[in-house]
Amino acid sequence: MSNHLVNEVSPYLLQHANNPVDWYPWGPEAFARAKRENKPVFLSIGYSTCHWCHVMAHESFEDPDVAKVMNSSFISIKVDREERPDIDMVYMKVCQMMTGSGGWPLTIIMTAEKEPFFAGTYIPKNTHYGQPGLLELIPRINEFWNTRRRELLNSADEIMDALQQTIPAFDAEPLTETALHIAFESFSQNFDEKHGGFGTKPKFPTPHNLMFLLRYWKRTGNERALKMVETTLQAMRRGGIYDQLGFGFHRYSTDAEWRVPHFEKMLYDQALITTAYVECYQATKREEYRQTATEILKYVLRDMTAPSGGFYSAEDADSEGQEGKFYLWKSAEIDSVLDKREASVAKSMFNISKEGNFHDEMNGGKSGPNILFIDKTKAEIANKAGISPAEFSASADTIRKKLFDYREKRIHPHKDDKILTDWNGLMIAALAKAAQAFAEPEFALAAERAADFILDNCRTVSGRLSHVYRPGRDGITGNADDYAFFIYGLLELYAALFDVRYLKAAIELNAHFIDHFWDRENGGFYFTAEDGEKLIVWQKEIYDGAIPSGNSIALWNLLRLSRITGNSDFEDKAAKMGLTFSNDVSGSPDGYSQFLVGLDFALGPAYELIIAGDMKTPATKKMLNLARAEFIPNKVVVFRAVNQESPEIDGVAPFVTNYQSIQGQTTAYVCRNFNCSLPTIDPGVMLNLLDVGK
Repeated sequence: MSNHLVNEVSPYLLQHANNPVDWYPWGPEAFARAKRENKPVFLSIGYSTCHWCHVMAHESFEDPDVAKVMNSSFISIKVDREERPDIDMVYMKVCQMMTGSGGWPLTIIMTAEKEPFFAGTYIPKNTHYGQPGLLELIPRINEFWNTRRRELLNSADEIMDALQQTIPAFDAEPLTETALHIAFESFSQNFDEKHGGFGTKPKFPTPHNLMFLLRYWKRTGNERALKMVETTLQAMRRGGIYDQLGFGFHRYSTDAEWRVPHFEKMLYDQALITTAYVECYQATKREEYRQTATEILKYVLRDMTAPSGGFYSAEDADSEGQEGKFYLWKSAEIDSVLDKREASVAKSMFNISKEGNFHDEMNGGKSGPNILFIDKTKAEIANKAGISPAEFSASADTIRKKLFDYREKRIHPHKDDKILTDWNGLMIAALAKAAQAFAEPEFALAAERAADFILDNCRTVSGRLSHVYRPGRDGITGNADDYAFFIYGLLELYAALFDVRYLKAAIELNAHFIDHFWDRENGGFYFTAEDGEKLIVWQKEIYDGAIPSGNSIALWNLLRLSRITGNSDFEDKAAKMGLTFSNDVSGSPDGYSQFLVGLDFALGPAYELIIAGDMKTPATKKMLNLARAEFIPNKVVVFRAVNQESPEIDGVAPFVTNYQSIQGQTTAYVCRNFNCSLPTIDPGVMLNLLDVGK
């Protein structure tokens, strides 16, 4: 048995290709049939590593009884949210407007004209605790459609009117430093003093909140801002949300203590969380942050990297039909893998017991498996295990390796192997930032391979970006996130390698971005291109949720491009964005933390550091490494190779043409808030001019 998804290449759509539900992919064929047969459309949006998407699929979409009523009542469409974030964004906003919340699987029922009149998320097969099940809900909607259709259409009209009102309008009030202070106070009030993070359960990492707080600490010297960041990053690293054996972070924690994760692993989480740890290391020089960032990248390079150099999208929460099974441990398993002393240390270190600490409906009240998390210091673990701290340190890595090697023999969770331009951009940026902060060329090389892959495989003949790469998949037009995130990655890669071709690529793509996405009247970037598929609303996204918005990253890019190239048009567009979104941001600044990162840069102080020298000399490497090791978030660095007759950077940033080395020595030029200091060959003077330590 197969349906219209059988020829798709999306891993998520292929998971549903043999459902008895007669699924269609999003496209004109499905909507034409809905019009022809006078039926509403059942739209289901999810992704291949979504646990509750699997639950709804097994419970309902694989069930012949549910399929029968769906096929008779609707034309059913499946959408992979990672392939078509534009569709997901529109209808997720509808769901949030209608129900007050959202999530995946996303369920929308709408007319053949794509206008919604019902929205929900997971819906059980049968009614549970007052929540209508599909077998009861579908006949009820079908009856309304046939007998009271005008009411449904009126509801759809009201939803469409409300949806139009969600598009940000130009606001003439510029944002000020006040927005930064209000956001800080909001985070401070919601901070969990004991466990880190914000609010109660569930807890999401949301690393851009931490990146904002690091900048707030840098700007104001407020130690509480730094404390919130450090407490959160330390708690996350110790918790079950972190894969203590294979590294990398799970999607979120279902509890307030970061112990019980939702086990899927997303590429964007690895990228953004890595960046937060890198920046915290730069700010504090604490080795644990460097180690954690390095471990996350080790996981990505080992398990999430294609032979071609691009990065895969995600790993599932489920394996063998059970959430988290790959990551959970019974006490007896620990005994079978490790010797007696190692097992004692492991159980103390990872809180492993016979009773287990992970309990769900699969356990049936029996003794459960264990999530691995750490809630004790090294000295406490050693004391409990009856060994010295030195012995513990010597055995911990051995224990991890033995358990990891054993776990590798298990059936792995499903891996979504499509390569997304936007998420790859974030990962390229994270690798390039780590390469700079840690002076680690391996990370720069991995970022370079991924960037080259995207430039070679995710661009059209005209040079524009496509959104996804997977063999057999025709290019899906790139969206605002693809441009903003990949340009961000290219700028970080330029800063890591000073290879001007990546800077040129960033400028070229930014030109396409402006040409096809920029709102020429009000400013800001639409999520889809002007010549892209027309959905029911042409959206601008600004909210910084699990992932920063494309507009927020674009603001940051424009400011940096302006300072790197000397092109004031970029700065003008950034200022226009501040006006466009000021009403949204000022109303609730803590919901726009990535945008505030850009605002912090715009407000200054911001620095341009131009280094003139020979990259092969120790003096140049030392000066660069010193500048890169420090937390100076609002800076750009331009390198001019004085050993070349016509340095390529001169054609991209003409203002650096006259920046020469002094007496043949590596020379730093530092400009702060549009004022330039005298050049220096002294690295210490350079750091003082960059306000390091202030």
